[in-house]
Amino acid sequence: MLPPVVLGIDFGGTKTAMAVAEPTPGPRLGAATVPTHAAEGGRASLGRGLRAARALLDRVAPGREPIAVGVSTIGIPRDSGVDLAPNIPGWADLALAKEIQAAFPASEVRVETDVKAAARVEAVEGALQEADPGLYLNLGTGLAVAIVTKGEVIAGRNGAAGEIGYNLRRLADVGLAAGHRSILEDQVSGIGLLARAKEIHPDATGAKDLFAAASLDPRAADILREFTDELAFHLVNLAIAVDPARIAVGGGMVRSWPVLYAPLRRALDAAVPFPPELVQAAFPFDAPLAGALTLARAAVREAALAAPAESSTTSTTP
Repeated sequence: MLPPVVLGIDFGGTKTAMAVAEPTPGPRLGAATVPTHAAEGGRASLGRGLRAARALLDRVAPGREPIAVGVSTIGIPRDSGVDLAPNIPGWADLALAKEIQAAFPASEVRVETDVKAAARVEAVEGALQEADPGLYLNLGTGLAVAIVTKGEVIAGRNGAAGEIGYNLRRLADVGLAAGHRSILEDQVSGIGLLARAKEIHPDATGAKDLFAAASLDPRAADILREFTDELAFHLVNLAIAVDPARIAVGGGMVRSWPVLYAPLRRALDAAVPFPPELVQAAFPFDAPLAGALTLARAAVREAALAAPAESSTTSTTP
């Protein structure tokens, strides 16, 4: 009998990544990535990701349906749609868990916001192990954090805990709706840095171009300084409120970790009464996908624990 497998899928604004693994922690059996092509809409993006996931399963685990599927996604998944997911037109209208269940009817399915999934894997087997509380900071296309306490990720009443991309940036923002002000994510994110990079280098394709230019171009250095100062301002206030033992930073921007670490460390040490540790995430670039696999593995454990209880309550009448 072939050993069982689990499937993880990370639906992002620019790419969809997937991986197949065994139910117990260990190396992945295979992984793949496809572009999201957000402009084509949510339904097309979902279909492309599911087809790629099926092709990956056929390649690395032929004949084996996953016993569980874990999914991380931009936005906040609900039963009937996905909130706070403007990156992909129409994504908000997808009942994501139901769509995944329809594609894999024999599988246990778990769906979670990408940054919370990332924090989950960091808490289970990464940089936030034994950190109580711990704080995961995602510096990628967007901006968000997740708070971990006693090994669990705090969701918040509406699942929106840690969505600091909506933070106010100045006193004049008080009382203004998000549509009438610049939210923090507009500036302090990969998207924000790309927009600023294009102001001085029209051919820039990502925040990485700004980091690369900062040592030679004073304009790029000034933009990067403004970015790290504003990020530090909000991270310091958050650290004062939460009093974390450790902050783990992940996302695409940690490729420039030496540039980020020094100003963040300096700001935390200067202003936080009890400065926390500041470390690079153990899964710096694909934590949401690793988190999706963690969700799938947790679903397998939950099903195994529930099975004896269900069988003990089942009786037969002669």
